[in-house]
Amino acid sequence: MRVRSSVFACFILIFEVVGVALFLRGFFPVPLKSSLSSKSRLSDSPAEPLAGSSPNSTRLPQPLFRRVVLMLVDALREDFVFGPTGGSNMPYTRYLVEKGSSHSFVAKARPPTVTMPRIKALTTGSIPGFIDVVMNLNSPALLEDNLIWQAKTAGKRIIFYGDDTWVRLFPKHFMEHDGTTSFFVSDYTEVDNNVTRHLDSTLKRDDWDILILHYLGLDHIGHISGPHSSLVQPKLLEMDDILKKIHSSLVSKEAEGSLPYLLVLCGDHGMSETGSHGGSSEPEVNTPLVLVSPAFKRKAGMETPRVVEQVDLAPTLALGLGLPISQNSVGRVIPGILEETSLRDQLRFLHLNGHQLSCLLRDSTPDYKKGSREIHPVLPPD
Repeated sequence: MRVRSSVFACFILIFEVVGVALFLRGFFPVPLKSSLSSKSRLSDSPAEPLAGSSPNSTRLPQPLFRRVVLMLVDALREDFVFGPTGGSNMPYTRYLVEKGSSHSFVAKARPPTVTMPRIKALTTGSIPGFIDVVMNLNSPALLEDNLIWQAKTAGKRIIFYGDDTWVRLFPKHFMEHDGTTSFFVSDYTEVDNNVTRHLDSTLKRDDWDILILHYLGLDHIGHISGPHSSLVQPKLLEMDDILKKIHSSLVSKEAEGSLPYLLVLCGDHGMSETGSHGGSSEPEVNTPLVLVSPAFKRKAGMETPRVVEQVDLAPTLALGLGLPISQNSVGRVIPGILEETSLRDQLRFLHLNGHQLSCLLRDSTPDYKKGSREIHPVLPPD
């Protein structure tokens, strides 16, 4: 009898250990990452596939944008912009969405929907795991290949104002920065005023290529009183006025014959009906992504925003700025930004994106068939 009890107890113990192991494997999955420690470089870009009798060119398409402004509004839900109240919440943004030279998307932010993992996703194109929730409280420097490192290495001049998580993730990457702590959740005015106070002087200058703004006030309002608080609409109107100021400044500085600007409005994550975030509910993972540039066709009316992955922004910005795609990116270039380029360049951009994803798969999969044939697009001659 005792032997049977001991065997049963051992069986239960082994079953519990296996159960815990399966839970940890599912909850903290091993991310898809390259086994190589180096970072992507332009010199590693593949040559164009052969296209009949035309030469096998190694040239890269010209950058699409001269200057990029990334305006990230923490906890910006997609319905705040695209929903029934979007016209009253953010009228100027809604005008750009409906009738401006823009592209609008619902960007899916994969859980965990917490700020630091979302910043990593936006800049590396990779999907962080739940272990990053713990690291969110004390973010170490990001050593993984990322858009900010690539931009700095290429000589791009980057300015940042907002959540100091960026400063901790990318130390010595910004030529100018002013970080704001996100721990004073009861403050939803000064955290944003500290960003906006730099705008007038910065927008007048021509000594930067990338401007990143991370506004925290909306997220703090959500934590205090939820997404239906009377404080939400005034804060969204404030963000809308800031977007209008930035857009007006970019338009006024647009020079004929030069590369156009790109203005990006996005959220890192949304917020639940209680104002929290971190999980996988639709209000938490659905964020707006609005790309504004004279390089795009002007809209004739409101269109249903297409759905993309949040990680798609990283390769899109990289190729738009003439930079290599980060090595561990699983994102796909957003086709809309390529609409005014030649067919050859469109296919070349897709070829570069496909090659990077193929290399990631090869380097992260031990049994990858290295002798397998790759499928290349057939590029038309110039």
